[in-house]
Amino acid sequence: MVPPASPKPLRADTERTVRAILEAAERVLSANPAATMEQIAEAAGVARTTVHRRFASREALIAALAAWATQRFHEAVEAARPQTAPPAVALYQVTANVLRVKIGWGFAMGALPTDAPEVARVHADVLARCAQLFVRLRDAGVLPPGTDLDWARRVYYALIHEAAIQAPEDDAALDALATRVVDTLLHGIGTPTAG
Repeated sequence: MVPPASPKPLRADTERTVRAILEAAERVLSANPAATMEQIAEAAGVARTTVHRRFASREALIAALAAWATQRFHEAVEAARPQTAPPAVALYQVTANVLRVKIGWGFAMGALPTDAPEVARVHADVLARCAQLFVRLRDAGVLPPGTDLDWARRVYYALIHEAAIQAPEDDAALDALATRVVDTLLHGIGTPTAG
């Protein structure tokens, strides 16, 4: 990945170092939002000067972290193939993928600059793909024909937000949480009654 401020692709070793710094920054800042660049460098296993060489300031590091998380968010949605996979499968996969990003990159997702053009572009693209997916869900009969799709999407986003707060400890728990979000969206709360 090329950090947003970098005009040319990075060498593989430099890219690995940048990724290690960003991953360490996410861990450290999630635990302590006031953590220093030195603490981040230590967690990344690099010298403080290496962090400063890659990121001019703490703010630049956080901006790069937010850009990295934005890219992961976009990739999570794209990987689910919301335009081509069967709609119900795509809904589950988008849910699981997005939960992984929101949980794994929680600090960065919260630090996203809402006025940054790239963040706005990515979010607009994700929202458009989600809108298309919900139309496909309705057209496939997964959602009833009269469903208010705007409201359904807003409920879905709220469910994902609340689910991400739970931060499951392993993939099985995350998959169960994704299933719960989808089941709640499609069937509501409670046990279905036998007909």
